[in-house]
Amino acid sequence: MTFHERDYMEGTLGTQAVDWEQRIDTQRLRKERKERALDRLQDSDLGALLLVSDPNIRYVTGLAMTGGSGADHYTLLTEDGDIVHWDTADHASNQRKNCPWLDDIRYACPGLGNVPRASARDSARQFLLSKMAELVADAMEEYGVENERLGLDIGNQGLVGALEDAGVEVDTGTAQDVMLDARKTKTEDEIECLRMVAAICEAGFQRITETAKPGMKENEIWGEAAQELWRHGAFVGGGYLTSGPNTWPKHQANTTDRMLRPGDLVYADFYNIGYLGYRSCYYRTFSMGEPTQEQQDAYEIARDNLYDVLERIEPGATTDEIAKGFPDMEGEHADYYGAEEPWQMTTNHWAHGLGLQLYETPLIWRGLSPDHPIEIEEGMTMAVETQEPAGRQGVRVEEMVVVREDGVELLSQWPVEEITRI
Repeated sequence: MTFHERDYMEGTLGTQAVDWEQRIDTQRLRKERKERALDRLQDSDLGALLLVSDPNIRYVTGLAMTGGSGADHYTLLTEDGDIVHWDTADHASNQRKNCPWLDDIRYACPGLGNVPRASARDSARQFLLSKMAELVADAMEEYGVENERLGLDIGNQGLVGALEDAGVEVDTGTAQDVMLDARKTKTEDEIECLRMVAAICEAGFQRITETAKPGMKENEIWGEAAQELWRHGAFVGGGYLTSGPNTWPKHQANTTDRMLRPGDLVYADFYNIGYLGYRSCYYRTFSMGEPTQEQQDAYEIARDNLYDVLERIEPGATTDEIAKGFPDMEGEHADYYGAEEPWQMTTNHWAHGLGLQLYETPLIWRGLSPDHPIEIEEGMTMAVETQEPAGRQGVRVEEMVVVREDGVELLSQWPVEEITRI
């Protein structure tokens, strides 16, 4: 197993577009993602995909969607590579002006989401669903796939029924498999986006070390860190900072108005921080002054568990074997929660894929992987995270990595050997 040094480019580049240096190529990024989705579609028995999930829409179109699942926007991709995108009046009008790589953008009828929910009438909801299905069926006929099966990437039964009433044969499972397969490994531009968001998170960590001091509140320090993330052009869709007893157990992902005190542990979780849509998950632990021996020992355990897992990850390895690097049910960690089965420890000690969503393929976890293993592939990207109690406080540590031909390359670079002292 090899931990790769940075050998694919000279170093993390700037976030802006320039003409004098090769950086992330957004045109190539869009092109290669669409090609991957199209290849998987053509290998399936579907004639087209109807994408309602925002990350899938962005993957195929390059459009920066705002939510977790499409409500008033959706995209059709045909087996011939044609794309039709529907969106709200304002968004569609702007997309026609600003997105020349898309040549068929139409006004959407919002059959899902806030508009039908707010209508308060079954007849209104049915009208919107039927109109949405009619628009899709008409587009399929225009592009010659009206007699082909349509893959739908969500399992909304109301939409499935409306499409079937419009004469469309719908398949939900295959469509989800097509997009999962397309997105599970990343292109070099996608990897560079994840490397960039890791660097932006490190700027946030640095701001924490410069501002955190006794008497400051958690939310004040988090505000400083978030400002730094925004300054670098990040999308701040999540994240939090906790301190002292709020670090164990994890405080519901809430940053509070608790004041920091000498001797506190502090940890920051930069999750769902986005750069060009690609999401981070990146923990680091800090100490207010010299950490106690108990805190150092806990950190060493968490760090060693993390790197035990990382050393197991390489192409061809299976997730059941990798998951053995995480703590089993015999340790203090499981005893604290009174857990009897690994599945009860959701989000504790696991690795999850990263991309246009926080959780993508693969998932490596003792609660799932032993009985449902999958094989690791080169080009997968993921976050690996561990934690450990230290008395009434706790430590957490996490790395963002990409799987290379014989090991992993660390995308995250904040020092991990010991707790960062403030």
